[in-house]
Amino acid sequence: MRLHLLLPLLALGLAAPAQDTTAVALDTAGARPDWRLHHSPKRAALYSALLPGSGQIYNRRYWKAPIVWGAIGVSFYFVRENTAQYKRYTDAYVALVDGDPATTDEFNGAYTADAVLDVAETYRRWRDWSYIALATSYILNIMDASVDAHFTRFDVGRDLSLQVLPYAPLTARGSVGLSLTATF
Repeated sequence: MRLHLLLPLLALGLAAPAQDTTAVALDTAGARPDWRLHHSPKRAALYSALLPGSGQIYNRRYWKAPIVWGAIGVSFYFVRENTAQYKRYTDAYVALVDGDPATTDEFNGAYTADAVLDVAETYRRWRDWSYIALATSYILNIMDASVDAHFTRFDVGRDLSLQVLPYAPLTARGSVGLSLTATF
């Protein structure tokens, strides 16, 4: 508010209360609110979707990021390697069955066309499984970041207890029964 508008309010005692100096003192001393209060599971999932592993870093679970990078990196390596081998054996198979004596395969006729085709199909299956592993790693990365972000405010107190006792209504009838009681 401007000062000339504030003066009549001060005279009537209707002005805004003075600022709390204790809150200002805490802020200037470097005390900040806990990061868990403003933590968002949606943001963690979004970060992990955009850049795998960044949601884990956002959750302050730094040790999980190299695991995510390793899983995605290994999956990507096997996708590339199996695709290259599949192409290699497919080209060799085409060279064997094209009927042109001028074209030779890289194995110089050491293997039959059926054997080369069988190896090519094996690499194709492995390539497909590598794509599935890559997609699974990516999706699990996002799910882990989201679930872990949901648990940032989860507090496990010291006064948790578990008791297993006989269940009185069943015991009175001559039956056996147990009761499970959890106290938080």
